[in-house]
Amino acid sequence: MWRSHLARSLQQHLSQPEAKFLHLATVGHDQRPRNRTVVFRGFLENGDRFSTPLTDCLKIVTDIRSQKAMQIAENPWAEASWYFTKTRSQFRISGKLLLIDHDCQDLELQTARLETWQALSDPARIQFSWAHPREPRVHFPKTEPPAADAPLASFCLVLLEPCEVDRLELRGTPQNRWIYWRDDQGNWLEKEVNP
Repeated sequence: MWRSHLARSLQQHLSQPEAKFLHLATVGHDQRPRNRTVVFRGFLENGDRFSTPLTDCLKIVTDIRSQKAMQIAENPWAEASWYFTKTRSQFRISGKLLLIDHDCQDLELQTARLETWQALSDPARIQFSWAHPREPRVHFPKTEPPAADAPLASFCLVLLEPCEVDRLELRGTPQNRWIYWRDDQGNWLEKEVNP
């Protein structure tokens, strides 16, 4: 359904690295929205192997010391927004965020965390060894990237499990729009709506 359209947009934008960036909004402690740009790290594959069914989850990563991690712990609801320039497609993906840190007891989720860590580039992994985010600036000594075999304690995998997707195709007059949502059994339903 919506995922195949998203995959098509990603495929058509392979030559544009910025297409892997999406905007993620969470809710702060003060109940105000907090929005930031994050990197899409793929979908959680083999979601059916998990004891808790996790399907269509988008993967992103964060530092456990970040405000984002604290916001997720307080309120897991979030929305991601993504726009693709070539296809003129917009996706708004609403759902709950699941934070998988070094204390997570689920072995399958820890395996997904490890696999995501191993897939990061050296420059991406080294960021998790930096000083505490949002603290006063300190000198960053030149260090070697952390080993790929074990994630640092500061590294978290974040899964966005969608419950509703709003897809807008901006080509044409009028434009085309669809809403996708999960029913009580976890099946995706689709409705074409006015743009």
